[in-house]
Amino acid sequence: MSEASTGTSDDTSAAPPSGGESRLTVLLALAANIGVALAKLAAGLFTGSSALLSEAAHSFGDSSTEVLLLTALSKSKRRADRVHPFGYGKERYFWSLFAAIGIFASGAAFSIYEGLHTMLGHYERASESLWINYPVLIIAGVLEGLSLRQGVRQARGAARRHGRSLVGYLHDPDDPTVKSVVLEDTTAIIGLVIAATGVALHQITGSAFWDGAASLLIGLLLVIVAFLLARTCEILLIGQQADVRLIQAVDDRLAQQPEIDSVVDVLTMMVGTDQVLLCVRADFVDTFTAGELEDACVRIDRTLREEFSELDEIFIQPTARSDAAVRARVVARYGRSLADERELRDPA
Repeated sequence: MSEASTGTSDDTSAAPPSGGESRLTVLLALAANIGVALAKLAAGLFTGSSALLSEAAHSFGDSSTEVLLLTALSKSKRRADRVHPFGYGKERYFWSLFAAIGIFASGAAFSIYEGLHTMLGHYERASESLWINYPVLIIAGVLEGLSLRQGVRQARGAARRHGRSLVGYLHDPDDPTVKSVVLEDTTAIIGLVIAATGVALHQITGSAFWDGAASLLIGLLLVIVAFLLARTCEILLIGQQADVRLIQAVDDRLAQQPEIDSVVDVLTMMVGTDQVLLCVRADFVDTFTAGELEDACVRIDRTLREEFSELDEIFIQPTARSDAAVRARVVARYGRSLADERELRDPA
């Protein structure tokens, strides 16, 4: 036997995470953004404020983003089938990438255009009712704050489950929908402050230049956010490895198995939120028969699944540690062999 591919047939264990909390987070963000967008649009049209119109475009763009994120959550829950044997978990990454593009195409592009248009002198006469913008911005801040609170709450829970800090998890998440909501709401609150500043300077100086400058800054801020989200989705779509602590823990557990002489290679890839594909090359005890080797692979598979719930599919391939070609690939990938890596982690 050259390879043992073991996996449970239990549909419950094989199913992707329900995503219930992620759905709640996105729905709250969607409701907040629709309400905020309508209020900003009404105030912007009434007062002629470029900054408020840009903020309205920002919120409408975020609303469309939330619809795409809901699509991501729905499609990623489908079970593995003949066409996609590793499941549809990466649908969440794909639709989240579209959401990032939507932020750039809708909110950022309009805000930059509106800002430049106003700053260059092509703007409506100054409104005497600019004060109307302030209560609208305050209400928007409250709604965005509630949405942000839910997003941060979920992100903290996910970070705690993965044994990571909140900042570390948001920088490198396995669920881009959470990062999208947190970044969008954070950006929205910053945008509200920028818009309020632009409106205030417009009111104080009588020049709409400041209104346009605020709109331009909001657009540039959205470009940065869109790039950060797109970059996260790109890394996950290409095939990011699992968290290094999970890989090290799996490697240590494999090294403790009595049937294994040496762990030659450990490959992982994120195939969805909390779904990891694991491929192991190990040098087994030479005296094992083919039947004993099969039994050992099944037992090791079960042991790993019991300890690491993120593991979705596990492939175990018996490989001689003396195989120079395999060793060369491992060294080329990681810079050193797994044995050397283990010695650096645990010199004793």
